[in-house]
Amino acid sequence: MISPDTHRIQTPHGSLHVQSWTPPVPQRAPSLILLHDSLGSVALWRDFPERLAQATGRQVIAYDRLGFGQSDARHDRLPTSFVRDEAHGDFAAVVRHFGLEQFVVLGHSVGGGMGVCVAAAYPQACVGLVTISAQAFVESVTLDGLREAQARFAQPGQLERLQKYHGDKAAWVLEAWLGTWLSEEFSTWTLDERLAQVRCPVLCIHGDRDEYGSLAHQERIAAGVRGPVVRRVLSPGGHFPHREQPEWVIAEVQQFLAAHVAPAAPVA
Repeated sequence: MISPDTHRIQTPHGSLHVQSWTPPVPQRAPSLILLHDSLGSVALWRDFPERLAQATGRQVIAYDRLGFGQSDARHDRLPTSFVRDEAHGDFAAVVRHFGLEQFVVLGHSVGGGMGVCVAAAYPQACVGLVTISAQAFVESVTLDGLREAQARFAQPGQLERLQKYHGDKAAWVLEAWLGTWLSEEFSTWTLDERLAQVRCPVLCIHGDRDEYGSLAHQERIAAGVRGPVVRRVLSPGGHFPHREQPEWVIAEVQQFLAAHVAPAAPVA
């Protein structure tokens, strides 16, 4: 068992809640930084970060973006550039805090899109990218899934599910997700420009029954990046492969790191 260390990182816009899992005998290898989804938080990764650290021998870092989880609240509306902005926002503060010269980024859903933008923004430091259920554009399947979620969250008691993880920020979190993705301003958003700037190796994981995006997203990511790409499809698989089949996902990440990211060696 690896107990997490808890950190508070001050940024110009508020304080971030961060946790890190460091194996007892860590490897000389870049840390893994996790980027959560639109309703996510450190807590909602559950035991995935710990298991990933145990399996890979690497330090794993996860943080709540501002407005989410145990980080400070936000009161503004997310700009349509929020996916791209993360690379130089909260993410940059985490990298500085840990003094990381190189890292591997792993993002789920919109966190995967943010991971693409991180890889594009840090071509020397980002030595590997793992996307899980990432969206690369605004697809009708995505919008249909969002509208179904909107109807569910309109039912009595549903907001309390988010309050368990986000406290009194839950209403903002929900609006930041649904209000942004369903807006006309966001309808033409794509990752295409950033994908073309990604040179590091990429592992792209997607479920064949993802309710928030078809395999067209995986195809677009694979076609758009400039580095080597490994595509893996979980079948049957929905939007949360790391919860549905965590052993499978962790094994895929292990294989990807061993084959495409600098090999690790025990710390002397």
